[in-house]
Amino acid sequence: MIGQLRRAPVTALILVLISIVFIFEWVTGALWNDGALVQMGAIVPGMLQRGEYWRIFAAMFLHGSVLHFAANAWALYQLGALYEVMFGRGRFALIYFVTGACASVASSLAVQYASVGASGAVMGILGAFIFSIRRSPQWRHEPWTKSLLSQLIFWAGVNIVLGFSVEFIDNTAHITGLVTGLILGLIPHRVPPPPPSRMMVDVQSHEESTLRQHQR
Repeated sequence: MIGQLRRAPVTALILVLISIVFIFEWVTGALWNDGALVQMGAIVPGMLQRGEYWRIFAAMFLHGSVLHFAANAWALYQLGALYEVMFGRGRFALIYFVTGACASVASSLAVQYASVGASGAVMGILGAFIFSIRRSPQWRHEPWTKSLLSQLIFWAGVNIVLGFSVEFIDNTAHITGLVTGLILGLIPHRVPPPPPSRMMVDVQSHEESTLRQHQR
């Protein structure tokens, strides 16, 4: 686990931050107090009209229960670390915070209760994964990514259905994060060119192979 996070520093930093905030919630009792969560930055109706824009990002680091925190932290570790390794830290950070912000805004406009959690951003990464792989010249032809795509689509469906079935799950945030992630996943993935030394080796190998064919 630690080895994988070393290759995904942005994911690791986010996990550390939400863990610190969760411990603070636990120690202060805010974890079981909706009023305290609202004071700390939960998404609430009318927050945009009042200019409380800071809640858009603050809510992404708060959680409402031990299970809520554990589920989001595990999903972020699984999806976020892999996405960051495959597509880069800049692209991962952009998608995570943009989808999380869009989920927060949509939630504030549609939900009539306080809402917290990183699940909108996690769903955003899940959605971005789908088209990022399909449009990537580096990954789309890999056999193992076909299985990954099937799992991603399955879990996206499970989360949406679960959101409609269980009261107080903020499905508005889930769906908004997922759709925003799908859209951002359409951004073409640029594969960086190999270093000059690698290019020289490849060219030399090609020339040697061509020479041997001519000698036969």
